[in-house]
Amino acid sequence: MKNRVLAIIFCTISTLTFAQKPKFEIKYSEQLAVFVFIQNLSENYPENVFKTEFIKSKYNTEKFKNLISKFDKLSINYSYEFEEFPYGSKIPMQTRDILKKNLIETDNLKDFKLRSIGIVTNKTLNELTEIITEFIPIYNELIYNPNKEKFEQQIFEITKYSTENKIENYFETGLIFYNSSWDNSIPFVVAFYPLPNSKVYTGQAFYNNFICAIQTNLKDYKDLFSVMLHEIFHIIYNEQSLEVKTEIDENFKKNKSKSSNYAYQLLNEVLATSLGNGYVFEKLDGKIDTGEWYNQKYINLMAKQIYPLVNEYISQRKAVDKNFIDNYIKQYEENFPNWINELDNIMTYRYVISENKNDFEVIDQKYPYRSSTDFETEITKNEIDKMKKTSLTKVIIVSKNNKEKLNLITKEFKELKNWKFNSEKEFNYKILLEDKSQLIIINQKKSTTEMLIKKLESI
Repeated sequence: MKNRVLAIIFCTISTLTFAQKPKFEIKYSEQLAVFVFIQNLSENYPENVFKTEFIKSKYNTEKFKNLISKFDKLSINYSYEFEEFPYGSKIPMQTRDILKKNLIETDNLKDFKLRSIGIVTNKTLNELTEIITEFIPIYNELIYNPNKEKFEQQIFEITKYSTENKIENYFETGLIFYNSSWDNSIPFVVAFYPLPNSKVYTGQAFYNNFICAIQTNLKDYKDLFSVMLHEIFHIIYNEQSLEVKTEIDENFKKNKSKSSNYAYQLLNEVLATSLGNGYVFEKLDGKIDTGEWYNQKYINLMAKQIYPLVNEYISQRKAVDKNFIDNYIKQYEENFPNWINELDNIMTYRYVISENKNDFEVIDQKYPYRSSTDFETEITKNEIDKMKKTSLTKVIIVSKNNKEKLNLITKEFKELKNWKFNSEKEFNYKILLEDKSQLIIINQKKSTTEMLIKKLESI
């Protein structure tokens, strides 16, 4: 189906490294909107307005429920790492995001298939386009058409707002602050879609795209633009050169503070929040936002704590450097000294090894907010070696052959050379490793994993 292009020129910014000025394009992509609509109908998704409208409609039949189930099972999630970059400093390539990008940037599903061949199997690609085709008229009837007039007016107002407030300047600010770059021949494509009967909206940025659902009753756009710039700052951070990312990584690792590793883990979200929800919002509104900037305690508090320093660097057109990083770590350690021991914080970045697969689900339910996570189901030297190469919180749950496994763990971590344990008794043990990540060992005999994790919180 043909995309509805509602506005084209969003803004232009001053060129930094390329003669041509980049363009920000706003559009409504029907194909993307339908893809997101189907996603939200999944049993795996929480209750939402799309699901509510579908369930009470005439389309809530076995035929379409089966198509939703089929969509859920499509193999469209693959990724690869940029292995030359420091661990965790660059977002892995995600095939799902590339497919969404292609949905946005093509005019019909035939062109989408042609552009997407090779990303997933041809069979999967055909099934995906067939399901989207089936749901296009459903989406239009239930969601788009009832909100079309309001939505198109919003797009007009958003474009006007961006021009009047020179939003392009904030993109340039991000490039300077992050010491990053952008190929100005590549347009930044912004795709909005309507979100009726909702008090919140969500946004996501990837590659050269930002996608966002807009509440149909939204009138004040400063929050929307601060969220949009927040997400775009993630892209600018991700596009830092290997040299810049290596220097940042080395500055964190050379810092002697025991908090430096977990301060580093927070960096990406803290900076995007401080710039987007702090700096951008204050410039658009004329005063700083006194409410929460991010719906997560650690990011919200640290973003506010570091904001004066961020503001200073922006005003001086300076890039993040060693002095900034050392100051950032110092403020983290002095103002929040206990954070490196709080499980709600350190379990956001976790690597778990357990021979009981149910343990992963238990941990996910207990600590649902996660930024970086890996799981392995075998306690072997090879798996422990892989774990040691990361700076994530390391959790090993031993429930079989306890003495043998505990001896292996002790041998593999030099910090445990003087550690004494009784393999016949249940216990939780936590130690800060040389790389400044926490190692948590749970020796399980009879108690449930839930009970042992609860006891762990008191350590």
